Amino acid sequence: MIKELEYWIILSVVQGIGIHKKLELLTIFGDAQKVFEAEKDALLRAGLTAENYEQLNSDIVKEEAKRILDLCQKKNIKIVTMMDSEYPEMLKYIYDPPIVLYVKGDIPQSNAVAVVGSRRASGYGIETAFKLSSGLAQVGVLVVSGLARGIDTAAHCGALNESFTTVAVLGCGVDIPYPPENKSLMERIIQWGAVISEYPPGTPPAPYNFPSRNRIISGMSLGTLVVEAGLKSGSLITAKYALEQGRDVFAVPGNINHLNSMGTNRLIKDGAKIVLGVDDILEELNFGLAPVEKVKVKKGKASDNDLNDEGRKIINALKIEDLYDEELSMKTAIPLNELFEILLDLELKGMIRKSITGKYILLG
Repeated sequence: MIKELEYWIILSVVQGIGIHKKLELLTIFGDAQKVFEAEKDALLRAGLTAENYEQLNSDIVKEEAKRILDLCQKKNIKIVTMMDSEYPEMLKYIYDPPIVLYVKGDIPQSNAVAVVGSRRASGYGIETAFKLSSGLAQVGVLVVSGLARGIDTAAHCGALNESFTTVAVLGCGVDIPYPPENKSLMERIIQWGAVISEYPPGTPPAPYNFPSRNRIISGMSLGTLVVEAGLKSGSLITAKYALEQGRDVFAVPGNINHLNSMGTNRLIKDGAKIVLGVDDILEELNFGLAPVEKVKVKKGKASDNDLNDEGRKIINALKIEDLYDEELSMKTAIPLNELFEILLDLELKGMIRKSITGKYILLG
């Protein structure tokens, strides 16, 4: 006996039938189960070929769907279909919405803005993404990003720092922490927001998955903010999807001599809305400016035992003296672009803070 969710999984994973034909079937028959209960002649009249019909009813795809469902139940992963109330409303209206989403946590039903940018972000980019995401969270705007290194990490951390939810969209299964160093951040997002993917659990982070997942990041959001990006940055793909989806695109200006600013500066030149502060986004999207009651995010202080090797190196260095970020980079041999992410994580864990002088100091 096939369970109701298995029908949705089969429809989502079956090969040889395009997403638009699948969506057309759902429109004609009402839901996934009714598609499979329909007579062959009705499906052929709806545009399926005889080969499509055989693919849809293949024992192989049915077994795969059962395997995915069993794995989701085992790993406490929710399967959210297009018919479910938790499915993001804005995502339904894009050209090619995913039929199902695999979810860990709970998807907040809030106005959302995507915050994306370079994985190899500068200190300026990291700080700006953190600050703008914090500002969005302060007024109850959901920050959506991709959990990648650099700007994405800073965006999620900025929202969590304001005791508000955030959503990470992955290019792999939601049971796979990627990048690995963001495992603890992923766990915090799951506890107070959601990590989602259109890919079944166990799907590895293959390069070709990420451009596709970018349409979900922009599709969930009323607008996409690109904080820092080179001319070949994947975040420009997200901006392109946003434009195709009829959503607003925002960009933070950067130094014209820096490669990491060429993409954002080009977006502004081509018509993206320039962002000098969070109000530029809020006013354009007509969001209210009043602070909202926030979700309480657990920020209990961590211990050295909770840290990876890089985190312990930083803590040990700060036990000796307060240090600027450049000094920390030299003393720990951690590159600056990686250091900023770790410092953000340590601040969120309540272990360090940046003083008014700009030096990092150890707390407790």
